[in-house]
Amino acid sequence: MSIYAVSYTYTDDVATRDEVRPAHRDFLRALNADGVVRASGPVDGGVGALVIVEAGSADDALRILDEDPFATAGVIAERSVRAWDVVIGGLAE
Repeated sequence: MSIYAVSYTYTDDVATRDEVRPAHRDFLRALNADGVVRASGPVDGGVGALVIVEAGSADDALRILDEDPFATAGVIAERSVRAWDVVIGGLAE
């Protein structure tokens, strides 16, 4: 398994984002409890997010996040994924 940094950029639909946020966070918390999502949180004042995912490939990392309520509600305008090699520091197990 490898670590991937998935970036979200949100649409301007703040009302839907606010409505769906509790389900979005519950979804990510469940993946965190399973050791799949290692960390996540908003970036740039909340216009997007960074999700750190442990997966077999970049495609797997995106597939895992396809069911994110933010994705299914259509509030993610853009998503990108990059492999990330942690060299200094680490992520709690």
